[in-house]
Amino acid sequence: MLKSLNTAATGMKAQQTNMDVIANNLANASTVGFKKSRAEFEDLMYQTEKEPGAATGANSTSPTGVQVGLGVKTSAVQKDFEQGSTKITKNALDVEIQGAGFFPVQLPNGQIAYTRDGAFKKGADGRIQDKNGNLLQPEIVIPPNATGVEISGNGQVAISVDLQTVPQVIGQIQLVNFVNPAGLRSMGQNLFLPSGSSGLPQQSVPGENGVGSLAQGQLETSNVNIVDEMVNMITAQRSYETNSKVIQASDQMLQAINALR
Repeated sequence: MLKSLNTAATGMKAQQTNMDVIANNLANASTVGFKKSRAEFEDLMYQTEKEPGAATGANSTSPTGVQVGLGVKTSAVQKDFEQGSTKITKNALDVEIQGAGFFPVQLPNGQIAYTRDGAFKKGADGRIQDKNGNLLQPEIVIPPNATGVEISGNGQVAISVDLQTVPQVIGQIQLVNFVNPAGLRSMGQNLFLPSGSSGLPQQSVPGENGVGSLAQGQLETSNVNIVDEMVNMITAQRSYETNSKVIQASDQMLQAINALR
């Protein structure tokens, strides 16, 4: 059987994965704090019919040999943690990370997850939480008599009470960074979990030890560039179609061989 049938099939499968990644990027073009992904590929093993440098005569060798590739596979899906654009909201509990770092939040099972989504809310008990009810860590409680909330660039949270002129500090937002953020495991809901590839979480005050500072009243939007993704989508589609043409051509060649008498 012609090797091109299987080789082209691996190409179609790879481009299908590529299209899946592109579709997820486009679907999350308006998701706060979303980081786009990029599919990466590598070629498969080769069938070597003649080694490069093999003797071809008494005093001659093959300069390139004969090596036939057997296709492609998806080697990785890489997260791109490039900073997204800024969206001004003027909401006191909307906080953008300007630079590296993640907000730590506690899941219902007690596990700590990490997010770039700074669209926080105030719970019924006054505790700051994300849109899914996961509590910001360390916990910060806004008292019911607070008339205003101020969050400084270094993460200090202060409130105004009635006619007091001096804000009252009630907590400190901490940020967490990783040696290899691209190694974090995505779990949905804008959350990430550490893995053996990401390294251990390193907690710090915003603006120190390489983590970014905070900006109140604004959010980091998705870093997806729709124009780039449209170009990638067209490229993937054309590549998929071309690989399907290879399968059709190979099938026609096999039909010609079977028709021989």
